[in-house]
Amino acid sequence: MVLPIIAYGDPVLKKKAQDITPDYPDLDKVLQNMFDTMHNAKGVGLAAPQVGLSIRLFIVDASPYAEDQEDEKEQKKLNDFKKIFINPVILDENGQPWKFNEGCLSIPGIREDVERKPTIRIKYVDENFKAHDEKYDGVRARIIQHEYDHIEGILFIDKINPLRKRLLKRKLTDLTKGFVDVTYRMKFPLKK
Repeated sequence: MVLPIIAYGDPVLKKKAQDITPDYPDLDKVLQNMFDTMHNAKGVGLAAPQVGLSIRLFIVDASPYAEDQEDEKEQKKLNDFKKIFINPVILDENGQPWKFNEGCLSIPGIREDVERKPTIRIKYVDENFKAHDEKYDGVRARIIQHEYDHIEGILFIDKINPLRKRLLKRKLTDLTKGFVDVTYRMKFPLKK
């Protein structure tokens, strides 16, 4: 089932999410709904707070980025990058920070350059609660960092220059009221 995506301004997006246990109710259904919602909105990642659940869970599917890659090896990495991250903890981020133009399904119509480190190490459990400790780099690391920020209560616009963020204030205010052209279902905190 496609769920509405929670828009900027809703308190659930600024709250640090909680770990879950294997007995979390209807986890399979939650995961399927999140994948349906992400694919419907043409996203490459979706965190549980973006569908109103304050839990430490996010999903990724980087296949839409694969076609933009010239390197066949990188293309395959992104095409195969469809994962579920439950109770993740980023253990390490390193390398020379690089900028990349990011957007967010909860903040449609706004894209900004965000600086992040290119390599990460993350531990998490998958949908079967099997533990993983893995390293990622490049675009895959960036997608993880963006979604991880969501479960920490951080949005990509929190990482941009304060002056630039002030310049976006009007657009962000309009977004909270639902004044935005979007092709997927959303829930706006101040829509009358």
